[in-house]
Amino acid sequence: MVESDVPRVLRLNEAHVELLSPMDEPRLRQLLGWADRADVIVCDGQVAGFVLVFAPGTAYDSPNYRWFAARYGDGFHYLDRVVVDDRFRRRGLASAAYDVIEAGARGHGRLVLEVNVEPPNETSLAFHRARGYEEVARLGEAGHVVALMAKALGRSGHRSRTFAGEES
Repeated sequence: MVESDVPRVLRLNEAHVELLSPMDEPRLRQLLGWADRADVIVCDGQVAGFVLVFAPGTAYDSPNYRWFAARYGDGFHYLDRVVVDDRFRRRGLASAAYDVIEAGARGHGRLVLEVNVEPPNETSLAFHRARGYEEVARLGEAGHVVALMAKALGRSGHRSRTFAGEES
């Protein structure tokens, strides 16, 4: 993610805020300071989405991140946000992004994240279960509950695709 991506990232977050946390520019800049990865997903020359991933040991103030840190110590990478613009869905972009993110998390042993269960995000739950994520806990209050999910990743070498589909 570069400076010129910031306005588009903020618009994408706002368009999907019911599934994410609100994020203004100061908050995005704070998150970028803590993030291990802050990538945009580009398709047809346009910013089609973005991801934010946090390694253990940051000052990130998310209760979900802190739950994983207390449980897994330094044995995780936390996928905080992944957004794909509706205009670019069904093109394999999310799967390609997850391939790269999971490969990057491999050295920490697992990738963790949360998915809304109240209100339910059935599409996301099905996607994550199909990729091998398992629910390990639930957090939240009535009206906003998330399933905390984890996927164990081997620590061996792994060839993966970049967001552009090239092998690395």
